[in-house]
Amino acid sequence: MWFQNAVFYQISTLDFCGCPKENDGTVTDHRINRIKEFADYYKDLGISAIYFNPVFSSDSHGYDTRDYRRLDERLGSNQDFKEIVKELHKRHIRVVLDGVFNHVGRGFFAFEDVILHRENSRYVGWFKIDFNGNSNYNDGFWYEGWEGHYELVKLNLDNPELQNYLKESIGYWIDYFDIDGLRLDVSYLLPRWFMSMIGDYARSKKKDFFMMGEVLGDNAGYMFSEACLNAITDYPGYKGLWSSFNSYNLFEIAHTLKRNMFDMYRDQLLLTFVDNHDVERIASKLEDSAKLPLIFGLLLSLPGIPCIYYGSEWGQTGKKEIGSDASLRPEYTKPMPNQLTDMIKGYISARRKHKALSKGKFRELVLTNRQWVFEREYEGERIIVALNIDNNPCTVHFDARSGTAEELISHQIHDFGGGSELAPLSLYLWKTEKKK
Repeated sequence: MWFQNAVFYQISTLDFCGCPKENDGTVTDHRINRIKEFADYYKDLGISAIYFNPVFSSDSHGYDTRDYRRLDERLGSNQDFKEIVKELHKRHIRVVLDGVFNHVGRGFFAFEDVILHRENSRYVGWFKIDFNGNSNYNDGFWYEGWEGHYELVKLNLDNPELQNYLKESIGYWIDYFDIDGLRLDVSYLLPRWFMSMIGDYARSKKKDFFMMGEVLGDNAGYMFSEACLNAITDYPGYKGLWSSFNSYNLFEIAHTLKRNMFDMYRDQLLLTFVDNHDVERIASKLEDSAKLPLIFGLLLSLPGIPCIYYGSEWGQTGKKEIGSDASLRPEYTKPMPNQLTDMIKGYISARRKHKALSKGKFRELVLTNRQWVFEREYEGERIIVALNIDNNPCTVHFDARSGTAEELISHQIHDFGGGSELAPLSLYLWKTEKKK
């Protein structure tokens, strides 16, 4: 499937496009067209799929949906987004949307009907409501909100009419927009049968449709076996990456990787990342900015589906602040590539050209607190990845099963004889000689 070799790119759509924080329901500016101005940049960077945070009509931040079949008015029209998908497809870039099915906003048309008609609303069964109680908004009835946030109204996914509405909405996204996949928001709260049901429906319309679930913790094998998803988010791996670099303890990420790959999720796919819209930017999280190229290089060399968060490829900073994630989700009007971007582009190119880096078996060769050497092998191609996060050079010894190798970024020939010296703060991708 296409996503096995993909490099994803995540965009917090409303923020990237500079949308107002509240939606007044009118289309005054077609902000989504800004994506067209970045399309050639994405292609040049080597991106093969873009995951858009919510794009459909919502009250405020996108996860409070009003209408699943209308582009958010602050972004533009449905026709605008259809053209965006078309332009990205021309550049061989797939499109994955955020599917928010656990809850909606108070402005959702069906919930507004319940507020107006109470027990007589045809949509009462779409929510979990008790007319003997009251809400924080003094609606005259109680309803379940998402984790105590009553601006987010919990959906009753057991309701057959609602199920059909949501399936038909997904069908519309596939038929009209031609999208290629979904990321299921808070999938750990969704019924497993529901995820399997909508996945089956989507794949009946597009065979290679991608389904990914947001999972925050461990031990979620049921997401593959019961929910029938293609991938889940790798938050333990995310923590292992930045923490290992900051603490000079590569045993942490090595342990997490091997536990995921050999124990919990054998032969399954995880979406890997160093930051996203919910966590601090990696440029702010790392204590030494000189390690930024290394952590991206490692991300793009490890098993999984790597995803880059918009702007982090040129070193955007951002920390979580009290009451606001605004600094994590800036607006951009043009790409701002720099030396870091060029280095990441090189790692992406190597991963896309050499399937050993995306699909290859993993074998560890050397592991210390500050050095990690491992091998990726696929269909006779072997690439040795050597990482040194120390500020001093280091010579490592291992059985390379090869005399020499080509370094895929510098294209220099490396001789394994007598040990391999790793420069301070360095990462190498050595493609070994093929056996004759």
